[in-house]
Amino acid sequence: MAKTGTIRIGISGWTYAPWRGVFYPKGLARKSELAYASRQFPSIEINGTFYGLQKPDAFASWRDETPDGFVFSVKGSRYITHLKRLRNVETPLANFLASGLLRLGLKLGPILWQFPPRQKFDAELFDHFLAMLPRDTDAAADMAKRHDERLDGRAWTKSERVLPMRHALEIRHDSFCALEFIELLRRHKVGLVVADTVEWPLLMDVTADFIYCRLHGSEQLYVSGYGDEALDRWARRIDAWTHGIEPDDAKRIKPPLKRSAKGRDAYVYFDNDVKVRAPADARSLAEKLGVALPPDDRLAIKPTRRGGRTMVEEPRRHWPALRSGP
Repeated sequence: MAKTGTIRIGISGWTYAPWRGVFYPKGLARKSELAYASRQFPSIEINGTFYGLQKPDAFASWRDETPDGFVFSVKGSRYITHLKRLRNVETPLANFLASGLLRLGLKLGPILWQFPPRQKFDAELFDHFLAMLPRDTDAAADMAKRHDERLDGRAWTKSERVLPMRHALEIRHDSFCALEFIELLRRHKVGLVVADTVEWPLLMDVTADFIYCRLHGSEQLYVSGYGDEALDRWARRIDAWTHGIEPDDAKRIKPPLKRSAKGRDAYVYFDNDVKVRAPADARSLAEKLGVALPPDDRLAIKPTRRGGRTMVEEPRRHWPALRSGP
C-alpha cells in the first residue's frame, strides 16, 4: 500500500506588527508570539538567519518555546547567496552552520537558499555549491568547525545525534528554466522551491524526496491573498505530491518522475504577510487538506528566558510603513 508524506503548512516568520490584534490575540506579549504561532501551525520559516548570523542561544530559545513535533525551516544567509553569489563561500557556509542552527535538534527542517532576481544559472558554480551542502547534522557539525575568528567563543559545532538535512533552492531568474538545472538538483537530491508569485518563474519539477512551496501572492508580491478557488488548486497539487505523484497542471521542465511508493513530505509556507493574509490563508489550506491543528489560544508554556531576555526574530526588511490592521 502506498504511503503518504507529511504535510506541514505554516507561515514565513512570526514577528509582524500588523498581526498583533488580528492573528495574535490583543494584548499578547511580543515575547510570546512564537509560542502562540507554533501552536497554530506545525512549521514556520526563520527569516532572521537570512539577514545575519544568529547566536546559539537564540536557536535554543526558539527550540524550547515550540511544542514537540514542531519543525523550523531555516533561511540561508544572504551573504552567501546575494553578496558572495556562491563564490568562495566555504568559510561563510561554515560560519552559517556554526551560528547555532544545530541546536534546533529534531526541530531543524529544510534549509532554504533563496537567490536574487539578478542571479543567473551557472552550472559549474551551482554544482560546486550543492556539493558542499551537508547532508546530515554530523557533516554540518564538521563543516561548522571550519568557522573563522569572527565566531570564536560563540560557535556551536556539535550534533547531538545524526539527522538527515534537507536543502531547497528558490530561484528568481528565467535562465534556471533549463534541463541542466533540474538534472543538477536531482543529482544532488536538493529540492526546487515551488514559488507562487507574479514576478518570478513558477516551476514544479520534483527534484528531491520532499516538496517545498512558498506562496508569495500570485497577483501582488507579498500582498495578495488566496481565494477559495486558488486554495483548492494548491490543495490538489499538495495532495498529489504527498501521495508520490505529480499534479496534472504541474509546470515542469522535465517529464514527471515515477510514482514514489513512500510519498513525499511537503513544506508549504505563506509569505503574503504584508496584508495580514498569511495566517488565515495557511489555516484555510490546512483545513482543506485535513491537517489543520486545533485552534489553541492558550500558551502551554512560558517562553524560555536566557540571559535575562527572550529571543525574538528580527522583523522582515521588505515591509512598508507598518499599519495596525489589514
